[in-house]
Amino acid sequence: MTNTDQIQKIHNFDVLMKKHTELLEQQNTPAVNSNGIFSRYINPVVTAAHTPLSWRYDLNAKTNPHGMERIGINAAFNAGAMKWNGKYILAVRVEGADRKSFIAIAESPNGVDNFKFWETPCVIPETAEPDTNVYDMRLTAHQDGWIYGIFCTERKDPKASKTDTSSAIANAGIARTKDLLHWERLPDLISNTGQQRNVVLHPEFVNGKYALYTRPQDGFIDVGNGGGIGLGFITDMENPIVEDEKIIYGKQYHTIYELKNGLGPAPIKTEQGWLHLAHGVRNTAAGLRYTLYMFMTDLHDISKVTHIPAGHFMAPENEERVGDVSNVLFSNGWIADDDGTVYIYYASSDTRMHVAVSSVEKLIDYVINTPEDTYTSAGSVNTIISQVNRNRDLL
Repeated sequence: MTNTDQIQKIHNFDVLMKKHTELLEQQNTPAVNSNGIFSRYINPVVTAAHTPLSWRYDLNAKTNPHGMERIGINAAFNAGAMKWNGKYILAVRVEGADRKSFIAIAESPNGVDNFKFWETPCVIPETAEPDTNVYDMRLTAHQDGWIYGIFCTERKDPKASKTDTSSAIANAGIARTKDLLHWERLPDLISNTGQQRNVVLHPEFVNGKYALYTRPQDGFIDVGNGGGIGLGFITDMENPIVEDEKIIYGKQYHTIYELKNGLGPAPIKTEQGWLHLAHGVRNTAAGLRYTLYMFMTDLHDISKVTHIPAGHFMAPENEERVGDVSNVLFSNGWIADDDGTVYIYYASSDTRMHVAVSSVEKLIDYVINTPEDTYTSAGSVNTIISQVNRNRDLL
């Protein structure tokens, strides 16, 4: 008998595997209450507990006699999304107990449950200046035939004092792939408007160039004079210099996006225009509050915002409010199926992933026909009264 034959799995492996399998195979169902726009599903679709046991445990009883978890996983959230080979794919931000994030692929046969991670996390090559942390990847299947993953790359601020061990610089890292397995790292985004987060690649060429939605900011946390959703263009993704960058959707006082806003996933193309999902941030006595909102841009001129429903599209509810960074909803992935069904993948409180299901038809109706913000209390009252008057003869 060889040494390999004598090695036994840790003593609690069968119990761990049984519980893990039950979690992965748990059926998900839509919540009973719905606002008619979308249906939330009851269970989170991906959590830290969904990550493979082989990532967390040394399964060799010889080297792990007490069956201890060797590598802790803290959270699984902020996932990019796409349909790939008939499966629903999430490029999940997985955060270890060491606070380092990485990207890992989870797939589902139906988009609402049974998400299982691939065997190992994604290997994203480093640039000459290594990333300290990478996260929040947006996936875009581009017209040029590549799948691009644009993510936030974080490095320590070289201008910070020696005693300042928290200041960082954020930028957009760029990688591309043909199979979601092998990734080619391109140079980081080159922008003259400050630090960058929430950079999203438009899926089609615009006048022969790559179009990117940006979110320039003065600092790692505070947007300063920056902020708002920008639009810029790149001639060559292997030399990603942003040209003609301008804000197309700025911040606005006393709205859900008064502090900062940024695009979520790449927009969905419809006959009426491009559907966009974004996040807006406002300050409260309890801290920052992140919600999701929608808007539409012109089908032929993506710099032109045509419809803006008032207020948030989704906000954290119930247990979604609690987590590592509470009172936060964030989305950087959705999938529009061929039949018009839209799967909206969103994270709650920087901890876990959820899904809500709608349709292209419903989202167009919501964006076009929902009243816009009047930016005053009196205007909001007038909007309600107008609807009451229209409904009077129908009650």
